[in-house]
Amino acid sequence: MDSRATLLEALQALYHHPDPEIRLTANRWLENFQQTVDAWQVSDNLLHDSSCSLEVHYFCAQTLRTKIQRDFEDLPPGAALSLRSSLMGLLVKFCQGPAAVRTQLCLAIAALTMHMGSDEWGNNGVLQWLGSELGSRPDAVLALLELLTVLPQEANSWKVAVRPERRRQFQVALMSSIQDAFNLLVSCLRSGSALLHEQVLRAFAAWLRLSSGIPAATLATHPLVLAALSGLDSEQTFDSAVDAVAELIRYTVCGTSIDLVAQMPLVQVLVPRVMALRPRFTAAIREAMSLKHAEDGTEAEILDVDEETTKGMAYLFSEMGESYVELIATGSSEAMIIVEALTEVTSHPDYDIARMTFNFWHHLSRNLTNRAYYLSFGNEAAINAERERRSAVFKPSFELLVSLVSFRVMYPPEFEIWRKDELADFKQTRYSVADVLLDVTEVLGGQATLDLLSRSLFSIANSDENKLTSEWRGVEASLYCIRAIAKAVPLAENAIMPKVMTLLPQLPTQPQLLYTSSLTIAAFADWLRASPNSRSLLPLLLQLLINALSAPEDPSAAAALALKHVCDACRLQLGDSIEALLRVYQQVLNGEDKFKLSSDDELQLVEGLSIVVSALPPDRLPQALDALCLPVLTPLQQLVTAAQQASSEQQFSARQYTILIDRVANIFRYVSTPEPLAAVFQQMWPLLKTVFTQRGADARSMERLCRACKYVVRLAIFLLD
Repeated sequence: MDSRATLLEALQALYHHPDPEIRLTANRWLENFQQTVDAWQVSDNLLHDSSCSLEVHYFCAQTLRTKIQRDFEDLPPGAALSLRSSLMGLLVKFCQGPAAVRTQLCLAIAALTMHMGSDEWGNNGVLQWLGSELGSRPDAVLALLELLTVLPQEANSWKVAVRPERRRQFQVALMSSIQDAFNLLVSCLRSGSALLHEQVLRAFAAWLRLSSGIPAATLATHPLVLAALSGLDSEQTFDSAVDAVAELIRYTVCGTSIDLVAQMPLVQVLVPRVMALRPRFTAAIREAMSLKHAEDGTEAEILDVDEETTKGMAYLFSEMGESYVELIATGSSEAMIIVEALTEVTSHPDYDIARMTFNFWHHLSRNLTNRAYYLSFGNEAAINAERERRSAVFKPSFELLVSLVSFRVMYPPEFEIWRKDELADFKQTRYSVADVLLDVTEVLGGQATLDLLSRSLFSIANSDENKLTSEWRGVEASLYCIRAIAKAVPLAENAIMPKVMTLLPQLPTQPQLLYTSSLTIAAFADWLRASPNSRSLLPLLLQLLINALSAPEDPSAAAALALKHVCDACRLQLGDSIEALLRVYQQVLNGEDKFKLSSDDELQLVEGLSIVVSALPPDRLPQALDALCLPVLTPLQQLVTAAQQASSEQQFSARQYTILIDRVANIFRYVSTPEPLAAVFQQMWPLLKTVFTQRGADARSMERLCRACKYVVRLAIFLLD
């Protein structure tokens, strides 16, 4: 059977045979066929055969595209011209569809243009050659437009296997032909068809990505620019117009700030036209709010605003904000209109729409606070005066921003039935909101931001106890936001944080709330050390964390981390609590049932208690150090003894050893008093030496044990120095 017949049979099996094994075999054969030399001729012949099915035509067009991209050098000399002629004939044949076949043929021609030198397209270049071949045929305009779209897109594609120098030549040739492309697009624009207008704008956006050096005054009155702006008013062309206008906005800021001044004629055309979309976006927000209220049982107001149109408008506002952020940061009245529009985007109930503005707020925050943006004002007094003026202008916007993003970290009622990917998305949302809140602190300051975030928390806390339980999600969201800005809160803050810390032990023991409460304590450990209230707060907070250690999964892990941070920051204040902490520590390491910590979480406790023990007075340190080491050495001794007594067939895993050795290593690493540690190490050495003997052939155990000894040696060297 020849290749043509086998190909047709394989395609028939792939698309229509009920047996999956036969379909898989057919697919493998087709993949191998695409690697053969015969694929060129067979695919070309079948594409010219009008009796073949859509599946056959599509596969053959895809095969030719793939062969041109990857195997062009397999063709004999001179074959490129005949291939080009055949492809153009096929494109004319399929110019009215099917669209999938036409697209593959356009990609094939685009790949071919990258392989063929400029001299092979005549004196006027590839664009004029394509225009002469297809531009005079009214039925081929759609094919020409698709070609004009994929050509600039393929300019930076690495799918086409060409040498780097040829790729650069192709890119240069396309960039020098931009005016030819614009002329062809303008000629297509005059057809009056909305479908063609949409494709013209998509092609225009693609060419803009390659463009540079076109005077702003020229673009400001160019028919394609005017078509893109007017396309924002049509449902049929809105999406493609958004892409084109976004590229125009980026085009105006592709150079330096001096270049932006030169681009002002185009900027002054773009900004008013984009801002004219604001009433439509306001209507979209009203609709979204109505739908949200309808979910709560309120009748919705039906408005005719498409969701994708809303996203398109939000995208343009955000793109404009990011691109012109330096101009916006001046705080002019015109700039504040743009800020108001971006604030509306941030307020949209749909998080995917609201987050489009997050980069803008970040860049605006940097522009307002980074001294480098004020150097043009000259002396220090002028710089400080301008910075204060701008901060005052933007302060209300950033205060509003806090309320617009903070509620988005609240757990929804249905979170308990979430899939893993939904939970991961929610965590990512929280991280993004935390970043925005840190940007806010740069402008407002940590104290002012903390005051804004704590209001809802205290509003709930000041009500009755039942409300704390029923509205735990709001409490947890407030705590999460407060934790997010911990680094920006002054250590001397003494108005809000004492109230927050006092409230934590009073909160319900709901798992998510307990988890966030523990991490809040961890985040503010340094504040706790510096606070004059630390002596009264520490016992309450330690008890909260100890209770959380017995909670399942996330809360216990968060409590272990928080205990480590509190022990590190407040080591001097915890001397009176060391006995209670060591009792809990021993219970955890002895594996009491109520504590279910992972081995990594247990290491957090070992680290934290080691730091506190090191800070004890010399007369108390040896006894506390013995109590610290005992729960670590006892199970290791039992394991070593069991291994000595076991028969040769019995095996002990490396993990059984490394878990216990890591605990020893953490003590050696974080106990910072050389003499007592040297005495402890001397007592441990016979046991450790036995471990060296037992596990000498186990790289994992030896690596961990050598690391533990390294910490002791390092401290001994410090003692000698």
